[in-house]
Parts: sequence; structure tokens; C-alpha cells
Amino acid sequence: MWIERKPGALWAVGRVVNPQLRNGNAMKAGDYVFEGYELEDALEQANAALEDDLTVSERDGRSEHCRPFTREECLKPLEAWFFGRSA
Repeated sequence: MWIERKPGALWAVGRVVNPQLRNGNAMKAGDYVFEGYELEDALEQANAALEDDLTVSERDGRSEHCRPFTREECLKPLEAWFFGRSA
């Protein structure tokens, strides 16, 4: 699961299920569970999807521990890219 910034100022949340069954690493349109302009909406959708995945994992007998996505972790690489390029 990931959050990315796409062209056109879109935030996108992606999730790949069973990556070991894929031919190659190319993403598919169905991998995206959210696309929108607000980071807060992307975080909400990403954390809801993460929680759903953890619930399923727990039912399967796995006790994975994952921290929720945060605003700071999303903005830090974007700010580094933006300010690094403008210098």
C-alpha cells in the first residue's frame, strides 16, 4: 500500500494484492483505491484500507503491526523534491 503524488496535483492511494502472482511490476488502474486533490482525504482512505488489510490478516492468524500513514511522512519527500529542484 502506498500514497503518491501524481501529475495534475493528484494524491493517489494504491494497493497491490498478491503481487507474487503478477507478471512484472507495472501498476494497473485497479491498483488505485483513491485519487483526489486533498492530502487529508488520501490519508483517510489509505488508513482505512490499511486497517481493513490488518483486520483480514488478523483473521488469517497473522498479527502484523503497522503505523498509520501521516501527513508529515507524505509531505517530507514532496518538500525535499520541490525545494531541491528550485534551488
